[in-house]
Amino acid sequence: MLSRGVEIARRIWPTGGLWRHADFLKLWSAETVSQFGTQVSQLALPLAAVLVLDASAFQVAALGTVEFLPFILFTLPAGVWVDRLPRRPILIAGDLGRAALLATIPIAYLMDALTLGQLYVVGFLAGVCTVFFDVAYQSYLPALVERDYIIEGNSKLEISRSSAQIGGPGFGGVLVQIFTAPYAILVDAASFLGSGIFILQIQKQEPRPEPARDEKGEKPSLWTELKEGLRFVLGNPNLRAQAGCTATSNFFSQFTFAIIIVFLVRELGLSPGVIGLVFSLGSVGALLAAFTSTRISQRFGIGPTSIAMGLLWGPATLLVALAPEGNGAIPFLVVAQLALGFAIVVYNIVQVSYRQAICPPRLQGRMNSVMRFIVWGTIPIGSLLGGALATWIGLRETMVIGAIGSGVSFLWILLSPQRRLREMPEPVEEEVRTTELGAAFPGVADPLSAADDAPA
Repeated sequence: MLSRGVEIARRIWPTGGLWRHADFLKLWSAETVSQFGTQVSQLALPLAAVLVLDASAFQVAALGTVEFLPFILFTLPAGVWVDRLPRRPILIAGDLGRAALLATIPIAYLMDALTLGQLYVVGFLAGVCTVFFDVAYQSYLPALVERDYIIEGNSKLEISRSSAQIGGPGFGGVLVQIFTAPYAILVDAASFLGSGIFILQIQKQEPRPEPARDEKGEKPSLWTELKEGLRFVLGNPNLRAQAGCTATSNFFSQFTFAIIIVFLVRELGLSPGVIGLVFSLGSVGALLAAFTSTRISQRFGIGPTSIAMGLLWGPATLLVALAPEGNGAIPFLVVAQLALGFAIVVYNIVQVSYRQAICPPRLQGRMNSVMRFIVWGTIPIGSLLGGALATWIGLRETMVIGAIGSGVSFLWILLSPQRRLREMPEPVEEEVRTTELGAAFPGVADPLSAADDAPA
């Protein structure tokens, strides 16, 4: 009977693409479990600050700043280490570290010892783990699957993230209302533990990174290897445009995201359950994008698709800022979330797949770390400035400024060669030389050339 059930399951289970790729399915399972827990925590952490510790708008925005500060401090060196070391152990360590850190919050709450200071410390240290995990994660996928399956792999991973965005906030809102925010964070801690166990079971052996050597046959310094990643990104006009567009959008979007929970609770008067429900309903757009992004990019091209998605960010965010008080805000918020979720996910899948496809394997870690440093490095600055503006001019007014700023970020790609890019290109040459970087910025000397022998 059992063997017959297994045979039926095999017939039902899809056979094309990555559906029979056992190791990718483990990575996908790890991401799915982790994403559902993370959605709970993203709602529960700021709610713990607002509802349990009575934090101000600036203090909540500061929490977001602290969480993303590691992306400024550690992302670039993390890329060098990810290229030097096997990536799977880094992923496992990142998961287990975040599980342990988040578990301290409900423990402290149980002992009546929870403080904003602890939330800041946990947010910062968990951010350090996330830096190494994310750089290794984006570099690991091209080593796990064939190049032709990169877009499919990213699409499937986005399906998990989008599904979690649909179910996670609603579930998190219910958990917060029933058990309080600190205890809801236990779900995220458990999800990171489960993610680490799935990744531990992946069987495929990564090609061991070959130690880099300079012209003298010696091991190059950390700075020398880091410069190579900087040159690769800054020397490619399409990657520069992608970095500029995403960084600008992230900076201004944080004006909204840093204060969104405070805005929904204090300005619109919504309960945690309603907030979670709104986020869940709106995330259907992200799920739809995850299923359709490949066909959209193939139909319209990489550049035009990216520009079209960027055009949606500003108007969708403006809907949130214009929402009325009470339950009348729900249609505004749901439509905004639908548009934002769809646009952001399509953009992310196309852009991340593009840079993974063109980058040589030995530079994946550094390329991803440089991109992450640029595009996420603006988040804590935008979060802190958004909190300050909200205190100074008001919550709603700050969100309008954020909508306008994020709405013009697509101009980076519109004014670059990427606007004409339609198909996924072949990998570029591995070496991006100083002259190429200088050519990218006419009249400006290479700022890296004077430090070739800088110590690690």
